[in-house]
Amino acid sequence: MASTSSDTFHDPLLGPEVSDLPNGFFDRLMFNLHPVDTLAPSVIMGFGIYPAKDTADGFVVVSREREQRNLRFSTLLSATNRDGAGPFRFEVLEPNQLWRLRLGPNEIDAEFEVTWRARTPAWFGEVAVTNSSAERTSFDHLFQSGRYEGTVRVGEQRYDVDGWYGQRDRSRGVRTMSGGQGLHIWYQAQFPEFSIGFLLVETRAQERILLEGAVMHESGVLDPITDVRHALSFTPDLDLVEGDVAVETAAGERYLVHADARAGGGYMAGAGYGGHHGVSARIDHIESDRYRLDGSVSPRSLDSALTDRLCAFTLGDVHGSGIFEFASTRSSKYLYRPSL
Repeated sequence: MASTSSDTFHDPLLGPEVSDLPNGFFDRLMFNLHPVDTLAPSVIMGFGIYPAKDTADGFVVVSREREQRNLRFSTLLSATNRDGAGPFRFEVLEPNQLWRLRLGPNEIDAEFEVTWRARTPAWFGEVAVTNSSAERTSFDHLFQSGRYEGTVRVGEQRYDVDGWYGQRDRSRGVRTMSGGQGLHIWYQAQFPEFSIGFLLVETRAQERILLEGAVMHESGVLDPITDVRHALSFTPDLDLVEGDVAVETAAGERYLVHADARAGGGYMAGAGYGGHHGVSARIDHIESDRYRLDGSVSPRSLDSALTDRLCAFTLGDVHGSGIFEFASTRSSKYLYRPSL
């Protein structure tokens, strides 16, 4: 059920002084950054804290045409000011409106200094899912569309990112999704005057576990999403090629959006997804690697199928871009079937 006010979900991250939290409790922020009208580069960054484990960690994933660069870092929560770790730092200049993000020198030879500014209201939601394990998934979250100012450097290439799109995501609670899920989608399609954002989770029998989100308009209107149907095309390695998504809203609007997902990259195993977040490590631990985007890695071969793919979106004659996050179970008992 969506919250109607940001009063229940503030920007400051929790700290180690908060007691009586479950061992799996986390407080995590994530931003993505990408051009308005092209498909590269895509930058995804995140930082989270685990107060019960005295751990803070984060990541930066940079995808271009032929390569994905991955940077992961962690430290003790008690040894950080909760404004980042490793070479990554953030600053909240105005809650729910204006953030500054910086990545200093590091092993993947990528840096940025950017400001994210909200262009739509934030959608506040709550995720509550019963797992096959004893630990229940229950977390508050938000997503919100914005635009960037600043610069990004990847190797010898420097990008002026003024006007580029970006979605921020904020989650706080227990997020151990285990057993029974067939298809996961976190969908953020950015168009000039609005963003379509939703979270959809289905069982292996294609029964809906969760659907919540909204069409977020620059005018300030939030139109809750009431139904989503999809017809997606995957490779045998569970990678998304393209697909259509039909979205219906509480205001009676219907959006039929096509996604071209052939750009590649965005494999979130490189960001530490797959069970590596919140694992206690020494102070100032940093690691990195690179994926060649030549078919040698895929959602099936990596330790997490979760993929945040930068897509070209079309809605009639309106063009957009954004992140289509997907994960299809690798269970042989599951066969994807379109619902559209």
